[in-house]
Amino acid sequence: MFDTLSDRLSATFKNLRGKGRLSEADIDATAREIRIALLEADVALPVVRTFIANVKERARGAEVSQALNPAQQVVKIVNEELVSILGGETRRLRFAKTAPTVIMLAGLQGAGKTTLAGKLGLWLKGQGHSPLLVACDLQRPNAVNQLSVVAERAGVAVYAPEPGNGVGDPVQVAKDSIEFAKAKVHDIVIVDTAGRLGIDQELMRQAADIRDAVSPDEILFVVDAMIGQDAVNTAEAFRDGVGFDGVVLSKLDGDARGGAALSIAHVTGKQIMFASNGEKLEDFDAFHPDRMASRILDMGDLLTLIEQAEKTFSQEEAAKMASKLQSSKGGKDFTLDDFLAQMEQVRKMGSISKLLGMLPGMGQIKDQINNIDERDIDRTAAIIKSMTPKERAEPTIINGSRRARIAKGAGVEVSVVKSLVERFFEARKMMSKMAQGGGMPGMPGMPGMGGGPGRQKKQVKQAKGKRKSGNPMKRKAEEQAAAARREQAAQNGGALGLPAPQDGKNFELPDEFKKFM
Repeated sequence: MFDTLSDRLSATFKNLRGKGRLSEADIDATAREIRIALLEADVALPVVRTFIANVKERARGAEVSQALNPAQQVVKIVNEELVSILGGETRRLRFAKTAPTVIMLAGLQGAGKTTLAGKLGLWLKGQGHSPLLVACDLQRPNAVNQLSVVAERAGVAVYAPEPGNGVGDPVQVAKDSIEFAKAKVHDIVIVDTAGRLGIDQELMRQAADIRDAVSPDEILFVVDAMIGQDAVNTAEAFRDGVGFDGVVLSKLDGDARGGAALSIAHVTGKQIMFASNGEKLEDFDAFHPDRMASRILDMGDLLTLIEQAEKTFSQEEAAKMASKLQSSKGGKDFTLDDFLAQMEQVRKMGSISKLLGMLPGMGQIKDQINNIDERDIDRTAAIIKSMTPKERAEPTIINGSRRARIAKGAGVEVSVVKSLVERFFEARKMMSKMAQGGGMPGMPGMPGMGGGPGRQKKQVKQAKGKRKSGNPMKRKAEEQAAAARREQAAQNGGALGLPAPQDGKNFELPDEFKKFM
């Protein structure tokens, strides 16, 4: 969603590189480019004005003028101002002192509230809670059935006493759900309300009645990140009509300009708490302003990548793989079965292109990342699964006839099987070197980069003395001249002009040096 904004900002900062000092003209030109980039990304005009004014004021200050690298300092300022616009610090859910905690979802029609209720339920379940989804959207056809299906997929409970489709009282359902949650020991209640328009006074009043009936601890306003500037107007209408405590962005994986999403926190004064960035129930997480700003500026999001890896990868399995790579056999214990297991673990983390997008600097090869064929992993898995257990354990035995049989079983060319085995050997060799402290091969002499213990040691060259002439007559003349210089130096004083005493007992500093003692 923020690709266009990222590209424009990256191009702007590229023009600043190599400048030892930024003039007023440089600052004005940079501010102008940033303003255009934000407006093209559909960021609200009042937000753009505030943002540019803060950046220009700080860029003219001492933190840039006295910096060793002014361009990097400007990037730092823009990053900090982006974090500020996105809400500053990460906002966490407030939980009730006495269970259950009630969370009410409100938003426009089609914003994705029902699906988001399931995503939030799954996320809270992963945090160790026992959520209950409540079907209070009794207006939209099949809304109750949809929530039941989503709850089943998420593995959480649902309370849906009314069939919906215009039948039932949503306020009474919301009231009864609290008692039901207490009886069934659910510590969180997520109330899914009907979608409405900002100008629909009747449905606004209904939402206010549900709010008064259940006294929610959190009212979350769900906004479609693709609807543009109307998101800000609608957010203000909901704030005045119903009130809300935080914002949830849905459809953040869309290709529309997402500047409105950047504007909501600043305009309404309510922070973005969660973001939904995919169709799967797992594509949902807490919103971190600093991480989002880092992504927009193409500085990656390694913290989110690490968190996803920690959720997916087993510590025990990781330690087992590491011990195989660190073995004295040079990693030969690491088999194709282990390679397949690691691929499947990576696949569980999500789309490969999304994972690569979290690495710093990946915006420069964005087109290549977007063109990655996710099915390549499936093809590789099919080839490995077409091998016998012995072939997976000892890939060296795979000869021409075995390759032909494996290729036929996997439905690929023989050359593809041969290429996979060769790449496996290369990857195993590289991973083994890195696991044993060798770092990346081909870069000796650097700690962690191929310069580990037992590697090539840097040879210390002995200092060369003054060369002596090979001519005996010339060498004797040089030695006599050197002796004469030493005798002259002894009479006139040392290297600092100090008198050279015959012994150390009678040594005294000259008067001009005594005043410094």
